[in-house]
Amino acid sequence: MKIALIGNPNAGKTSIFNALTGLNQHVGNFAGVTVEKHIGTLKIKDKTLEIIDLPGTYSLYPKSLDEQVVLDVLLDKTSPDYPDAVLVVADASNIKRNLLLFTQIQDLGFPTLLALNMSDIAEKAGIKYDLNALQADFQTKIIFTNARIKEGINDLLEELSNLPDVYVDKKLVAVTPFAKPDSLSKELLDTIKQDFSLKNTYASDYLALMYLHHYEKLNFISEENKIKLQKLSIHYAFSSPKMQSAETLERYEKIDKIISKSTKKDEKNKNAVDLSLKIDKVLLHPVGGYLIFFSVLFLIFQGVFALAEYPMNAIEEGTSIVTKFFKGILPESIWTDLFTDGIIAGIGGVIIFIPQIAILFTFIAILEESGYMTRVMMMMDKVMRKFGLNGRSVVPLVSGMACAIPAIMATRSIDNYKERLLTILVTPLVSCSARIPVYTIIIALVIPDEKIWGFLGLQGLVMMGLYLLGFIMALLGAIVMQIFIKTTQKSYFIMEMPTYKMPRWKNVSITIVEKVRAFVWEAGRMIVAISIVLWALASFAPSNSAETAEKETRLKFANLPEKELEMKVNSAKLEVSYAGHLGKFIEPAIAPLGYDWKIGIALITSFAAREVFVGTMATIYSIGEEDDTTKLREKMAAQRKPDGTPVYTLASGVSLLLFYAFAMQCMSTIAVVKRETKGWKYPLIQLVYLTVLAYLMAFLAFELLN
Repeated sequence: MKIALIGNPNAGKTSIFNALTGLNQHVGNFAGVTVEKHIGTLKIKDKTLEIIDLPGTYSLYPKSLDEQVVLDVLLDKTSPDYPDAVLVVADASNIKRNLLLFTQIQDLGFPTLLALNMSDIAEKAGIKYDLNALQADFQTKIIFTNARIKEGINDLLEELSNLPDVYVDKKLVAVTPFAKPDSLSKELLDTIKQDFSLKNTYASDYLALMYLHHYEKLNFISEENKIKLQKLSIHYAFSSPKMQSAETLERYEKIDKIISKSTKKDEKNKNAVDLSLKIDKVLLHPVGGYLIFFSVLFLIFQGVFALAEYPMNAIEEGTSIVTKFFKGILPESIWTDLFTDGIIAGIGGVIIFIPQIAILFTFIAILEESGYMTRVMMMMDKVMRKFGLNGRSVVPLVSGMACAIPAIMATRSIDNYKERLLTILVTPLVSCSARIPVYTIIIALVIPDEKIWGFLGLQGLVMMGLYLLGFIMALLGAIVMQIFIKTTQKSYFIMEMPTYKMPRWKNVSITIVEKVRAFVWEAGRMIVAISIVLWALASFAPSNSAETAEKETRLKFANLPEKELEMKVNSAKLEVSYAGHLGKFIEPAIAPLGYDWKIGIALITSFAAREVFVGTMATIYSIGEEDDTTKLREKMAAQRKPDGTPVYTLASGVSLLLFYAFAMQCMSTIAVVKRETKGWKYPLIQLVYLTVLAYLMAFLAFELLN
C-alpha cells in the first residue's frame, strides 16, 4: 500500500513523516530528475505501508522542478510511485491557503486523509474548528496533530491502518467534485477521456483537465498524444492561464464559505503570531538584520572550527593508533602497507569529515526548525539574484569556509536546479579549513611578519584577503557560468513565513544521521578508492629503482640517527616513485608558476586532501615530525634551484597561495559533487575550470611579482 504524503511548505510534513517512520526510511531520487525522494515504511497491525514524502507544493500548477515531481507522480498511473491513497498535511493555523491543494488532490479521485498539523499554534492564535462540520463539508476524515510532541499521531496511525479497507470500499472518496469544470465543453473532456482510456467519472474529468493544462511538461505522455492535445486545445480555444485563475478563485470561494461557518477565532489569544512579528522587526531590519545574520554565521563558522577540532583530532589520532597497531602485528609486506597506508588511511580520510558535517548540519537544522532560516533566505534573495543565485545559496557559500563537502550537500534546499547547480559549481572557490595549513606555512615563509599602522599584522591580512578573494570569485564565477547553464525552469522564490518555534530535536537528529550516512556511503567509497591509487603511486617505482635509492641513501647518510636516516630514505624513495616521476613529468608545465618537481609531488598527493601538502613537504625535505613547521619552514626557505636562486620567493609563494585558493585539490569534494549532480559531467567541468583558473591566477601572480 503506497501512501503519498503531500502538503504546503512549512506545514510540518517532514515532522509527520519522521514521526510515522523514524529512522526506518531511505533516500533516493525520482526517475529522471535530481529531486530527492524520501520513502519510509510503516507497520501497523499486520499491514505494511510505504510512505512517500513528496516535495512541498502549493497547488497542482507547478512553478518549480520539485512541484513538477508532485504532479508527475499524481497523474502518471504507470509510475512506480503512484499512490493508492494520499495523506495531506495542512497548517492548522492557516487552513484556508492549505486546503486549495487538498481539494485538487481529492478531485483527482484519491482516497484522502487530512492532517491539520501544528494544532498548538492554531490554539495559541485563538483558532477553534468544528471538526464534524469540516469533515462533512470536505467529505474526508480529519485528524488534528502536533508532530512536535506526537499529539494525534496515534489517531493518524489508526486511520492509516484502515486505509486499505477504506480504499476498497471507497468510503473516503468524495461523492461530488469540489470544483467542477463546467465552463469546459463536455465534448472536449469526453474526447480526452476516450483517447487516454480514462474512466467516465468526475475524477477523470479533472484528470483530463490536468492533462490539458500540463501536457507539454508531462514526460509519460507520448509526443503523438502531446500533438493531439495541442490540437484539441487550439480547436476548443482552451486558455490554461484563464482556466487556472477561474478554478483557483472558485475553490477559494467555496473554502472560505466552509471555514467561515466552521471556525471560531478569539482575537485576544494570538500571542505566537504577535511575538513572531515583534521578533521580525529586529531580525529583518534593513541594516540590523544583515549584521545579526552575519554574526550568526560567524558563530556557526567558529563553532564548526572549534567543536569539530577535538573529535577530528581524536579520529586522526585513532587512525594513527590503528595503523601502528596493525603494522605491529602484521608481517612486513606490500599487503600490510596497502591495508594500513592505503585502506585504513582512506577510511580515516572519510570519517575525519564526519564531525564537521554533523556539526554544520546541526546548526542548519536548528535554524530551519526555528523558522529563522526562512527569514535569512528571504532577506538575502535580492542580493544573491544579482549573481544568478538565490537566497538559499548564501548558507552553502558561507558554510564552504568550514568545508566544501557539507556545504555542497546543503544546496539541496535550493529548489531551482540551475541555481542549485551554480551554487555547487562555485562553492569550492570559497576557502575551506583544509587550506589553512597550506596558507599558514606559505604565508609564514614568504610574507614578512610586519605590522601595518602599528597593530594590523600583514600576515593576518593576507590570510583574510585569501578568504575574501575566494568568496568574491565565487560570486563572479556564478555570473559567468549562468551564461552557459541553460534551463527552461523559471526561478520563483516563494516562501511562507512560519512562526518562530523551538526546534524539533528528532527532526534535527534524523537530518544529521541522513547527511552523515549519505556522505560516508556515497562519497566515502570513492575517497577510499582514490586514496589507494595515490598510495600506490607513492609506494611503487619502476623496476628496482626504490631499492637502489634506499641503498645509496643509507650509504651516503650512514652517520645520521636512525629516525633522520629513515626520513632521508623515504624522501629518496618518494623521488623515484611513480608519484615522483609524475612530479618530474609535470615540472615543465608548473615551472612557469615558479614550482619545481618537489612541489609537483605535493600538488599530486594533496589531491587526496589539501592539507596533505604539509605532510608531503615534510617527507620530501626529511623532517622527522610533520607538525614541526618551524623546522620545515627553515628547510623550505633554504631550497635552491639549479641556478642558485631560492625556490620559495614572494612571487612563487603568492603563486602557490593562489593556486591552492582556486584549484580543485580535494577528491572528497569531487566525490560529493558527483553524488549531488548524479553523474561525472559536472565534477569534470568543475575540475577543469578550477584547475585552469588556478593556473592562470598563479601564472599572473608569478609574472607580476617575479
